[in-house]
Amino acid sequence: MPIFTKPRDPRFITVRRGGTLSDANHHLLALWAATCAEHVLHFFEEAQPEDGRPRQAIELARAWTRGEITMRQAHKAAFVANAAAREVSGAAKLAAYAAGQAVAVAHVAAHELGAAAYAIRAVQAAAPEAKREQAGRRECQWQRKQLPDEIRELVLDDQRLRNHVCWFVFDC
Repeated sequence: MPIFTKPRDPRFITVRRGGTLSDANHHLLALWAATCAEHVLHFFEEAQPEDGRPRQAIELARAWTRGEITMRQAHKAAFVANAAAREVSGAAKLAAYAAGQAVAVAHVAAHELGAAAYAIRAVQAAAPEAKREQAGRRECQWQRKQLPDEIRELVLDDQRLRNHVCWFVFDC
């Protein structure tokens, strides 16, 4: 499901590419996305304990923020995490997709919302059916508590604007 608006929101395009996003805030978006993905990574690791691809994607997202890898290397890691997702189902699949979205923030900052949305969906998928909505709300609220002040309003506004293409998981 495509989660990007057309035209793209300039707040998620770096200054050097004609947008308004600073490098510092781009890094904060990537770190927040990695935190969201890591919070649900256990669902994947319980299903595939020998498969380190999603964890490595999260680590590479953080490495990118420290300047240790290139954007192109981070972008490639997203495909690797997504390949891991295709080998499992349920919460494990969604957790791996969250990791792929998190590392993809290096390439396109607006993937931050995908990482958060897939993480919420992973928690929902792992919960008993009668408690899925409540579990998703709790995860959404937890994620919001992790937001750095510098990007809080940007992310909350993005959630409001793109909630309809993210399965309405940000109604929390």
